[in-house]
Formats: sequence, C-alpha cells, structure tokens
Amino acid sequence: MTMAQTETVAAADAAPRAIYRLEGVTRTYQQKNRIIKAIKGIDLEIDEGDFVTIQGPTGGGKSTFLQLLGALDRPTSGSVWLGDTDMAKASNADLGRIRAREIGFVFQGFNLIPTLTAHENVDMGLEPLGLSAAERKERVLEALTHVGLADRADHLPGELSGGQQQRVAIARAIAKRPRVLLADEPTGNLDEHMRDEIMALLKSLNADGLTMIMVTHDSAVARRANRRLRLDHGTVRDV
Repeated sequence: MTMAQTETVAAADAAPRAIYRLEGVTRTYQQKNRIIKAIKGIDLEIDEGDFVTIQGPTGGGKSTFLQLLGALDRPTSGSVWLGDTDMAKASNADLGRIRAREIGFVFQGFNLIPTLTAHENVDMGLEPLGLSAAERKERVLEALTHVGLADRADHLPGELSGGQQQRVAIARAIAKRPRVLLADEPTGNLDEHMRDEIMALLKSLNADGLTMIMVTHDSAVARRANRRLRLDHGTVRDV
C-alpha cells in the first residue's frame, strides 16, 4: 500500500460514523376523519458523538421525531437506522432490547419514583439488563458520582432540588452505558442557574463520547450544541 493509500484509509477510519440514518421517514396518524402528517419524508444522518438540539413550534413533530429515534414508535414509511439495525423493521423484542441497552432517556418531568432513594431510582433503570447485584451497585455508584450526587444516594426525590432530581434522572439514563442519550426538554422545569448546571453536565458527557440529541424550546440551550436542527410541520433542516 502506498503512503497516499495509507493516508486515505486513516482519514476514512477517523471520519465520524453515522449513528442514526433516516431515509424517507414519514409518520401519519388517523384522527377522527382526517389524517395527521406528523413527519413528512425526512432524510437525515446524525454522527456518532455529536450533540444535536432540535427546535420548532408546538405541534411541529418534535415529540414524534424523538419517539422514532428512541424506538418508542415506528415510521409509517421509510427506515430509521440505529447503527446496523433498521428499527422500522425490527421485532418488538429487538426494539425492547434497544431501548433497554442502547438508548438513555431524560425527560422534563424527571420521572423519579418519590418513595425511592436516588440510588434506588437509578438502580431501577438497570433491571432489564440482567446484571448481578454487585454490577448494578457498581454502575449506580459510578453514575451518581459522575453527576456529582454520590453523597445524596440515600436521599428521596423530595429531599433534592430540581436540578439534583434531574441529575438523578441523568444518572439513571447513563448507568446502562447507552450509545445515545435522548433528552426531551431536560431543562424546561429549571431556573437559569440550574439549567446551566445541567447543560454543563450534558456537555461533559458528550465530551466523553456520548451522542446527545435534545429537544428544547430554549435558544440559549440550543446554541450550546454542535449541531442545531429545526423541525417544523414535519420537515427538518439544519440551522
């Protein structure tokens, strides 16, 4: 192999790989006597390790789009590839495995169980993985340490601030060591200071290699991403 060929191969190896690939994706719903076209023929690639924010008007298709990326819904037509798996054609069992192992979810409302401690809330997210008790404990402590809450592991959600509760939710998502983190308005219930804390945490996770895709209405949040998308009336474009 010549030096030029070697450099070409090295450059190809170093190039970012697409973690998501959407081809001709549509999603329609039947509502009474009319058809709602939530997603209209999206073609899109998202690279591994990228930090993408998605903005757009209410009803523009953002939630539907995130559900398709999260293996929570199937497109009406087209393909949604996560790595080498077309989730549009995968079995329900395979989609369940993908949700359990490859995708972390963070929501605006935290979704913590109020009667469980921070440790127990994070541990619950590991139940589908079939890990040993020792491995689960190790992952929970690792995740809580990563979000700066190792000393709050035995606290109930009601004993934590909003920002701390969202950190627990993020710890629950990353404890399973997913390939991608999907976040739906993760700073929507937080004041500006707590918002900035959570964004700093998410940026640090992304810097460690975690692919991040976030829906937000906050332009100050959106501007911190490496890539910004706008989803409006079922179509998407780069900002």
